[in-house]
Amino acid sequence: MRAHSERGRRAFRYSAVSVISVIVGQLSLFILFTGLHWTARSANVLSCVIAAIPSYYLNRRWTWAKAGPSHLLKEVLPFWLVALAGLVLSSWAADLGEVVALRTTAHRSTQGIIVGAASMAAFGALWVAKFLFLNRVLFASKR
Repeated sequence: MRAHSERGRRAFRYSAVSVISVIVGQLSLFILFTGLHWTARSANVLSCVIAAIPSYYLNRRWTWAKAGPSHLLKEVLPFWLVALAGLVLSSWAADLGEVVALRTTAHRSTQGIIVGAASMAAFGALWVAKFLFLNRVLFASKR
């Protein structure tokens, strides 16, 4: 894939949106888990919802250059189903991270880092599959 091709530019923009989403999600997760003492699962669920909102709008508008109102059945619902898959996998990973963190250290901030790393690893595993789905199915150009 050439960086100057449309596909290359799209992959770059998708990556940039992913970085923004990771920052929003990880900050939310860390604050909820470490600062507010939520469970890893609860904190992860809300942080995924928070991060999915800018992810949807930035990907739709900037990455795939879609304008106008979103179509509920063709865009919004499928996007949230993909986000739900990430939520399920990352919540499982956050739970596992919490178990490991509680056994490893008593420092809540270190526990938060472990939980965040586990959640982010789960999202990393889905990252390429999500791009392919968004690019080839959800926001595919009708040519």
